[in-house]
Amino acid sequence: MKLGIITSGGDAPGMNAAIVAAARYARSRGIEMFGYVGGYRGVIEHKTVDLAKTSFRGALGRGGTLLYTDRCEEFLLREYRLQAYDNLRSDGVEGLVAVGGDGTFRGARDFFADTGLPIACVPATIDNDLGYTEFTIGFDTALNNVVNAVEAIKDTAESHGKVSFVEVMGRKCGNIALHSGVASGADFILVPERPFDFEELSKKAVEKLEAGHHSIIFIVAEGVGKVSEMSVRFKELTGITPRETSLGFIQRGGNPTYADRMLGVRMGATAVDLLAGGCGAVAVGVRGGEIFDTDLAGALGIPSDIDQTLYDLAPGIV
Repeated sequence: MKLGIITSGGDAPGMNAAIVAAARYARSRGIEMFGYVGGYRGVIEHKTVDLAKTSFRGALGRGGTLLYTDRCEEFLLREYRLQAYDNLRSDGVEGLVAVGGDGTFRGARDFFADTGLPIACVPATIDNDLGYTEFTIGFDTALNNVVNAVEAIKDTAESHGKVSFVEVMGRKCGNIALHSGVASGADFILVPERPFDFEELSKKAVEKLEAGHHSIIFIVAEGVGKVSEMSVRFKELTGITPRETSLGFIQRGGNPTYADRMLGVRMGATAVDLLAGGCGAVAVGVRGGEIFDTDLAGALGIPSDIDQTLYDLAPGIV
């Protein structure tokens, strides 16, 4: 049997763990595995690497992806999906492991509908915005990166008595903001999934300063809006000039945590098992610490949301 594997969309720490585990586990089962370089684009352009001849020394613990990645707009078109299928079949590939986020999964769903080629999707995105699974590969590492950065910002803010707005990634999902905000002891957490009164929060920030707080930290999910605009509005409302920081891609890089390495290993191996067992189009996930699989189309139909229990606890904690 021959399988293929790609990493697609935004990179996430732990993708390499999924690649290494899938390739090594496939080899142990007598299955050949090809890597396609640059996500779906690599399949369209037929850029392959024989993973049986690849040295993985040290790769499992590195960030990024050794197969590289791309956001391939062409894959939205059926003609290019059929071209990709022809390339896979010419290589003798009987199933594909697709490691990525929402866009990767939607591409896989359409690819399966067009071709019927079995495909197992592994969730890897720092945003943790796939509703069917409790966690995605890369989320834990991103949280640690954010918490470390916020702690550093807090040191300076405390020293100078400043208000700081810190923008974190997540697109339209507030999971990074919520979890990192609670873990870092931020004063206010703004997420796109829940409404808030900015004027009221600004008033509370001033009250905290007057009560003796030496700094105020706002954690803002990027889906809420730009911190530069919030900073201007905050000054208009309070007369206080805040500082603003957009953490950007430092959230996405660096060596994956233990949690993301193990999630990548377990999910990568599971994807190989599913394809070897003759699956159709499936998504691998984790719930309560247990790895599971589910229908891909059904998985995409489950909306993403923040952890309501944690959101309700946050005001009492931060």
